[in-house]
Amino acid sequence: MHRSRLFLALLGVLALPAQANWYLDNESSRLSFITTHNADISEVHRFLTLHGKIDRQGVATLEVELESVSTGIPRRDERLRRDLFEIKRWPEAQIVAQINVQPINDLAPGAQLELHLPLVVKLRGKEHSYNAELLATRLDDRRFQVVTLEPLVVHAEDFDLSPGLAVLRKAAGLSAISLSVPVGAVLIFAAR
Repeated sequence: MHRSRLFLALLGVLALPAQANWYLDNESSRLSFITTHNADISEVHRFLTLHGKIDRQGVATLEVELESVSTGIPRRDERLRRDLFEIKRWPEAQIVAQINVQPINDLAPGAQLELHLPLVVKLRGKEHSYNAELLATRLDDRRFQVVTLEPLVVHAEDFDLSPGLAVLRKAAGLSAISLSVPVGAVLIFAAR
């Protein structure tokens, strides 16, 4: 009897990741974007603070604290927060998708799975749908990684960002700022 209870307890522990919520490991994750100005100068920037979860039903939510934008130039970061993102009114962006987590749970450590799924980006009170090309890798029994196989190209007009970009362009003395921004991600999730 004692042995069968132990076996059932072990089965319960082994099954936990399949039934658990998955939470984003912010320290190991990265959300970056590329800006281009004056036609031929591109720079990579990122957001430092992300919160994410995939619940038992496979609803994946990634929240991006827009205040955490990091370009390497504090004055530019402040302009992005104030003039582009307007963080006092819209402090965060959100990305939502529906994921079938069972195939990821079934992966052996080190195995990979391509995911093609729609997701919705919510930014500045607007929403826009994208088709994402992602690669999921099972890292170990309690962690998996999701990376963008192709960057998502976010268009300024989809989120009413064009006026803010015009303000930034003028303040920086630039002839042009691209209205399309490629976004890439490396996201690590851990079971809890």
